[in-house]
Amino acid sequence: MAPRILLARHGQTEWSLSGKHTGRTDIPLLEEGRRGAKLLGERLHRAPYDGLPDVEVRTSPLSRARETCEIAGFGDRATPWDALMEFDYGAYDGMTPADIQAVRPGWFIWRDGVPEGETLAQVAARADEVVEWARSADRDVLVFAHGHILRVIGARWLGLGIEFAARIRLNPTSLSVLGWAYGEPAIEAWNETGHLTQD
Repeated sequence: MAPRILLARHGQTEWSLSGKHTGRTDIPLLEEGRRGAKLLGERLHRAPYDGLPDVEVRTSPLSRARETCEIAGFGDRATPWDALMEFDYGAYDGMTPADIQAVRPGWFIWRDGVPEGETLAQVAARADEVVEWARSADRDVLVFAHGHILRVIGARWLGLGIEFAARIRLNPTSLSVLGWAYGEPAIEAWNETGHLTQD
């Protein structure tokens, strides 16, 4: 069976709650984020995933992703990987889209990029590295990372340009699965958050 990649976005932080772009600034999880990580872990330890005993796990080294991974029960199996770090937003780190629009009207990250940070081509290259690694595995892989880099991984898995990432939103502590259909790369599940409604 062709390998799949399971994408877990980190739990809620103060900045993700307020809509601030959170790149390399290491913002901790809120209590809500820790609760979401626990519920995500419970989901991954129930059928059909059953704890993913053979899965290879990697995580962004940033604490919000690492802690989500640990709380979900995969920390002891996870390898930190810089390729999974969030987009380096440069001068726009910590700003909301409204803040940026006030100084740069009409700005669109997926077209215009950011000053003093990563280029769109650099982000796409990191995503391609993750896709290549996932496809070369002989088993499913699970990654814990961030909203924008995971959206770019989704776009690149499908063979699409980085601008497609604008069309596939991701909520905190969501689960997505990239797999195959008729021998072609496909989205099996995207932005699933049903586990967050559990008590």
